[in-house]
Amino acid sequence: MSKSVPEANLAPLRLHAMIAADVMSNNPISLGEQLTVHEAVVFLTERRVSAAPVINDAGRPVGVVSEADILRHDREHAEHVYWRLQKEVDRELTLQTGEHLDDGSFEVEVPDITRVRDIMNPIVYAVRRTTPVFEVVNQLVTKRIHRLFVIDDDGSLVGVITTLDILSRLKP
Repeated sequence: MSKSVPEANLAPLRLHAMIAADVMSNNPISLGEQLTVHEAVVFLTERRVSAAPVINDAGRPVGVVSEADILRHDREHAEHVYWRLQKEVDRELTLQTGEHLDDGSFEVEVPDITRVRDIMNPIVYAVRRTTPVFEVVNQLVTKRIHRLFVIDDDGSLVGVITTLDILSRLKP
């Protein structure tokens, strides 16, 4: 059962912005293309973001890496070595702390040296600071993306616009 809301409280929302610069977040966090996938995981999780632009040495965006890219890579390429201690092999494993490890199963992950540039999405959707905000919203919707990057005249990354940036600027 839905509750009725008085019409006086149903004012249309407006996006109070004219150009991309009005809605963008400045100096977005980014990943260098030489970082490993493991470093990207640490980077994204520590900052609690789901994706980040990948930049080259000149500071220009060359792609985007997301949690989905990392999960897909891990599913397709992760290697694990399984080692089962045999009771017949009278081997003792003792840590430096003196703790003895009983016979059992261990899973050892092989370090992944894959670079971010090898798993990133190489498509970068970007706009300029002066792009009209209606075009920004149109691109987000028609391309079905969650973020647009903002570049300056030489192509360097200067900002990001997320769907949350747009929604947070809607007001009556």
